[in-house]
Amino acid sequence: MRLLLDTHILIWAAKDTLSKKAMRYVLDSENTLCFSPASIWEITIKNSLNRPDFKVDPALFRGSLLENGYEELCITSLHTVLVGDLPPLHKDPFDRMLIVQARSEGIVLLTADSTVASYGGSIILV
Repeated sequence: MRLLLDTHILIWAAKDTLSKKAMRYVLDSENTLCFSPASIWEITIKNSLNRPDFKVDPALFRGSLLENGYEELCITSLHTVLVGDLPPLHKDPFDRMLIVQARSEGIVLLTADSTVASYGGSIILV
């Protein structure tokens, strides 16, 4: 199964602080792990704002993801248009992009955010 990991799941995986449920998905060799440029963008912005939960070097982090076999998804103009079709359950633009990418690409989104999970469909709350 192709899994798009949300930003916090990506960071927690790198820091070995994932929940047991999330770890099962990430460590399953049958799964292809994906990340979005939206997550790297979010890390870059929130790191520059000195958010303690985003204290990682974005360039090194991206490189590490690629070195560890993660697949980087593209953000297309279709994705940006589809964001406008989402109901306003969640205001975070980064999370909204992840939801749209997962839906339009037929990928399962792995998240620890219950508001993101409330969009339903192919979203797994861990």
